[in-house]
Amino acid sequence: MGVLQNVTSEAAKPTKAPGLPTDSGPGAEQTAFMILSALAFCHFLNDMMQSMLPAIYPMLKENYALSFAQIGVITLAFQGTASMLQPIVGIVTDKRSWPYALSVGMGFTLVGLFVLANASHYPVLILGAAMVGMGSSIFHPDSSRVARMASGGRHGLAQSYFQVGGYVGTAIGPLLAAFIIVPRGQGSISWFSVAALIAMIVLFRVGNWYASQQRAARKKPAAASGHSLPRGRVRLTLLLLTVLVFSKHFYLASISSYYTFFLIHKFGVSVRSSEVLLFVFLAAAAVGTLVGGPVGDRIGRKYVIWVSILGVLPFTLALPYVNLFWTVILSVVIGLILSSAFSAIVVYGQELMPGRVGMVAGIFFGLAFGIGGIGAAALGKLADWEGIEFVYHVCSWLPAIGLLTVFLPDIEGKRWRRAKAA
Repeated sequence: MGVLQNVTSEAAKPTKAPGLPTDSGPGAEQTAFMILSALAFCHFLNDMMQSMLPAIYPMLKENYALSFAQIGVITLAFQGTASMLQPIVGIVTDKRSWPYALSVGMGFTLVGLFVLANASHYPVLILGAAMVGMGSSIFHPDSSRVARMASGGRHGLAQSYFQVGGYVGTAIGPLLAAFIIVPRGQGSISWFSVAALIAMIVLFRVGNWYASQQRAARKKPAAASGHSLPRGRVRLTLLLLTVLVFSKHFYLASISSYYTFFLIHKFGVSVRSSEVLLFVFLAAAAVGTLVGGPVGDRIGRKYVIWVSILGVLPFTLALPYVNLFWTVILSVVIGLILSSAFSAIVVYGQELMPGRVGMVAGIFFGLAFGIGGIGAAALGKLADWEGIEFVYHVCSWLPAIGLLTVFLPDIEGKRWRRAKAA
């Protein structure tokens, strides 16, 4: 309950208006860490519940006699729904925000968990997965907006702090699935609806703070854009960022949906051991996420994106050829490096399009989910045709797309030089 009490007390602290860039540098205004902590906590619960779905795929595959392609369709239902709706939610809330949408979105996740727990047929599994995806479509773009409001100018730090909650939840979910759901059966999924209810309560209190900040923001003049790029260059840059997100999340889809199958097939480990090793990868990704944002605040997002995506290439190329010990080591390195890019991409996009915070967050979170869903379905079909190991040979080349980072404009360098000259 301490989180709930402290969230309310943050309402008296001023922060930037939503969507407005801060050119005065880190620390210009006080960062609302209790709000960020509440968002990170709810992100933890949200992604913990979501990550249990792919973690129980081996159980569902056996119980329902599913093919890899059918497993991919379940992921597509979840991530595809989130992908289609997140940009729409972002655009709508940029124009007319709804402070309590976060709590409502978590309600969809709660209902989706009940549907998954009580499903007796394959189509019902798809429905439950889609409802969980609808919850994500509301949670991610609006919570990213609130995190920026609470940043006090340290936008990279705020996004990383918010996102690391999701990565930790994603890492914990497979462990809970391995030690609770797999031994006790599909019905035990409903136990985690309590987590969704707790998140709804916390997010309602965050909504109170959000509403107070909106009232204060209406009294402030809008800040000027942080760059002077022509509209065509902005669109091209967004396209480049989209391609970079594709390379990152298509590779991550191969890990999140099929890493357990890869380990079981190639090394003969148990289902529980494979879930633990998936946790190791996801925990490393959480650490990388926490590091990426603050480093981007200091040296620039472009350089973090460059190192994160292209820098992981030697390790992804080696992964399909090594033994179990080195597979675990390489998975940790890949998780650390690759995960640091996403918060940098989101903040870079928000600074590229000031005033469109929700839309940018919705686009990139939506892309992440959509690419993950499409990737899961496509890679599942490929695994049915050529085998699970072949999937990792193909995906190992995806980080080479990071070479496109060289074409991103240095918008932060220009901004910082102007601030220094002033």
